[in-house]
Amino acid sequence: MKVYPEITPELAEWITAQPLFFNATAPLSKEGHINLSPRGLDSLRVIGPNEVVILDLTGSGNETAAQMTENGRITIMFCSFAGPPRILRLFGSGEVILPKNEKWQTLRAHFPADVPGVRQLFHVQVSRVQTSCGYGVPLMNFVAQRDDLLNWATKKGEEGILEYQEKNNTISIDGLPAPR
Repeated sequence: MKVYPEITPELAEWITAQPLFFNATAPLSKEGHINLSPRGLDSLRVIGPNEVVILDLTGSGNETAAQMTENGRITIMFCSFAGPPRILRLFGSGEVILPKNEKWQTLRAHFPADVPGVRQLFHVQVSRVQTSCGYGVPLMNFVAQRDDLLNWATKKGEEGILEYQEKNNTISIDGLPAPR
């Protein structure tokens, strides 16, 4: 294990090359559910040595946003499934950025404008960067990103997405409110 004070240029380049990452959040209540979400679709940008932003697309739940709104805690993990083994974790705190937030335009500009179904952004201040061996992570061949979520969002349209969010994305499974 090695700990870094920041995301080095070499680590930032490696992060960018990964087709998949996971983010984990948890409520303050010990009875609450820990959330672990897989993410792809080129939805993370390193924007500073201690700063990343995640483009969050509309999905079946909104646990990450609800838990981050409650306490800000988040861990992001990357695994090397090809090439030399490595696990990288970014520990930090973040905030949910909605389109009405003054930071929206600046942070949203890091991603293509035409991505359908965008719900919010997660702006994360990284306090610890940690690598470990990854020797137990399997080697796998990356085939492609799935386009199912993007196709679903396109088919729903902007109004349909907003209706879906109102029906399905306002309360976490633990009853925490998600920002709207």
